[in-house]
Amino acid sequence: MNKRFYFDTSIWLDFFEGRNEPNMSKGEWAKKLVAKIIRKGDIIVYSDLVLRELENEGYSSFNVEDLLFVLERNLLFVESTNAEIKRSKDLAFKRNVPNGDALHALIARDNNAIFVSLDKHFQSLLDIIHVKKPQELIEL
Repeated sequence: MNKRFYFDTSIWLDFFEGRNEPNMSKGEWAKKLVAKIIRKGDIIVYSDLVLRELENEGYSSFNVEDLLFVLERNLLFVESTNAEIKRSKDLAFKRNVPNGDALHALIARDNNAIFVSLDKHFQSLLDIIHVKKPQELIEL
């Protein structure tokens, strides 16, 4: 069975923009991970929340469509549910994490996806999701 991965929006930005920092090849890691997922026939789950956050970063829906087109065989789009949205608000308050991060975690969990992020906020949600860094998944 194919593995499922859910990327935090920052991983998508690293992938699209080739964002790298000194001693952190984030864009390179994202590209290598996507290439590995394609090679293995695995799936990247993305959501309406990811699309909204990309739009907030200046990407139009047409830009995102064009960028995702080459990956379409390996993509699965999901809508966040009302239950996930309601639960994320409560979870964000109780765990002191951004609401969007809580919602990402719930979407990944509910879609049986490995959550991919470099964001430290998700460390307080490890009882809900399995978080992996892109570089950890490349090495497997």
